Amino acid sequence: MDGSTGEILHHYDTRSEPGERLLVRCRNRRATICPACSRLHAGDTYHLVRAGLLGGKNVPDTVRHRPRLFVTLTAPSFGPVHRSGETCRPRRDGGTCEHGRPLGCGAIHPPDAPAVGQPLCLDCYDYTAHVLWHAHASKLWDRFVIDVRRRLASSVGLVQSRFAQHARLSFARVAEYQKRAAVHVHAVVRLDGPNGPDSNPPAWGTAELLIDAVRASARRVLVHTPYSPAVGELALRWGAQVDARPLRVDGDGPDDDAVAAYVAKYVTKGASETGAGLDHPLTTWADIESAPVSAHVRTLIQACWRLGDLPEYEPLRLRAWAHTLGYRGHILTKSRAYSTTYAALRAERAHHMGRVDLPDAVTERYWRYVGAGHTPGAALIAAGIADDLAQNRETAADEWASREGRSA
Repeated sequence: MDGSTGEILHHYDTRSEPGERLLVRCRNRRATICPACSRLHAGDTYHLVRAGLLGGKNVPDTVRHRPRLFVTLTAPSFGPVHRSGETCRPRRDGGTCEHGRPLGCGAIHPPDAPAVGQPLCLDCYDYTAHVLWHAHASKLWDRFVIDVRRRLASSVGLVQSRFAQHARLSFARVAEYQKRAAVHVHAVVRLDGPNGPDSNPPAWGTAELLIDAVRASARRVLVHTPYSPAVGELALRWGAQVDARPLRVDGDGPDDDAVAAYVAKYVTKGASETGAGLDHPLTTWADIESAPVSAHVRTLIQACWRLGDLPEYEPLRLRAWAHTLGYRGHILTKSRAYSTTYAALRAERAHHMGRVDLPDAVTERYWRYVGAGHTPGAALIAAGIADDLAQNRETAADEWASREGRSA
């Protein structure tokens, strides 16, 4: 309304909408669940990562001249799997494992072959270590960041506890499922002064020094799992493959926009899109048996379910995260000082969409909650889908029960 005269300039209510309902965003990041919201989320991620590389969104442009790296940390090997692009697993002497399966594979698999990422022997593959590594991946990253700070301080003769008085390490990292159903971490790492992006790093803060610290910490850090009488205690580390490349303003290195787009692409991918899990939680063993996944992924989910029943692993909530193969936490994580936030980007977009180009305009909003659910027409469709899902679960449960009876 006009703030001086009180004249109503524009009025909206939901009585003009179909079914008198206003459709709102579900804000699901997964492209397999909601393409529209995932596309919007990918755009926000692109600007969030790009602002930390080149400035903007309340981040000074001087960050583009700071030491910046694009880092990739991999999961360790839990057993040999089929590979693409070259001879898969050549072995001159052949041979078989203790379960009678070949130790090698002389085929050349195309990238989209179903065998790529599948173990050569399901019985030799260490599914327990794979699941527990996923469950501790976030803690492993936290230990890695702490160790990088300590190594930077030690390399220039600083007391580790006083590193924050001289420099600050900022990052944004994304988790990506590989063909073998193991998570890799891609991260943008930046070295700032003690006040974050508003201050320059000390003279000793170089990209080369940061690369050395990243590589050393990736080899050094480890996390121990809780002791279990059934499993024992495992020491979990990063994989042997570590990539740390500097990002340079003069173009000698990966392009900043390409890195931001790369991270944004993977943040909308769910586990099901890469064939490495599901996008919805599982509630029963029968759901695992009927899940449309490979034998490798099904065995990983079953390992989560079995290990989740052990009291020593109860804090890991493995059954609740069985659909993501034990990996917990957000797909994208950033440090506080890296750049802007999703909330700030959404607020800016909402302000832009609701802006009125009049100096004295006043916007008044009054919303009254009526209820949630489907429209009358969509309710019939939803009811039919629910019946089909219930029937599918019953069929899968009967099939599983009959197979158990035959095996007994």
